[in-house]
Amino acid sequence: MIEPDLRDLILAEPERLLEDRDVMNALVAANERAMGANIVDLRGIAMRRLETRLDRLEDTHRSVIAAAYENLAGTNQIHRAVLHLLEPASFEGFIAALKGEVAQTLRVDAVRLVLETAQEDGRSDPALRKQGEVMQVGPRGHVGQYLSNGRSGTARPVVLRATTALAATVFGPQSAELRSEALMQLDLGKGRLPGLLAFGSEDPHMFRPTHGTDLLTFFAGVFERQMQRWLA
Repeated sequence: MIEPDLRDLILAEPERLLEDRDVMNALVAANERAMGANIVDLRGIAMRRLETRLDRLEDTHRSVIAAAYENLAGTNQIHRAVLHLLEPASFEGFIAALKGEVAQTLRVDAVRLVLETAQEDGRSDPALRKQGEVMQVGPRGHVGQYLSNGRSGTARPVVLRATTALAATVFGPQSAELRSEALMQLDLGKGRLPGLLAFGSEDPHMFRPTHGTDLLTFFAGVFERQMQRWLA
């Protein structure tokens, strides 16, 4: 027999038993054992199925919330990086912000701005040398070739991938330390060759093909408009 005090408590607040999943599972299991092996309790089977569905719903709920927080954090990062791009009053300050505050805000280990040129030795330009390793030059078609990893076909405007053997042509010796990269093709205006903004990370999971590109597409749009303004 149940102790009188415990019995009175259960009768007074039965909903407390219903809200406790472990207690209900124990009661259902005890009921099945009492009925014997030849009787199937459909209520117990139904309860277990409902519990499985509830667990799945809870996991989905947590995943959706985590994804929402991650997207919000990513949006905030991009907004702060854009503000850093808009602050400088000179092109030198713009490039300095790109390799400094922007790189720190976005938590990337390398930043490169690649410009195509029709000149044989565009690197000899004094203005370009003044910007350091952040600015790189390449021959006509270099941006498209790098985005497509040397394959034929039209490259996407934003590419996320693991670094390839071509990474040395953009990141130089630092490419040996990088494991993933984000590549954004830049439209620098009518009559100008395209450009490329490249982010490199030592984390192989930082930029993956399965990640969304909406935020980086927005960032690249702001960046190329600023570049067009400086070039004008």
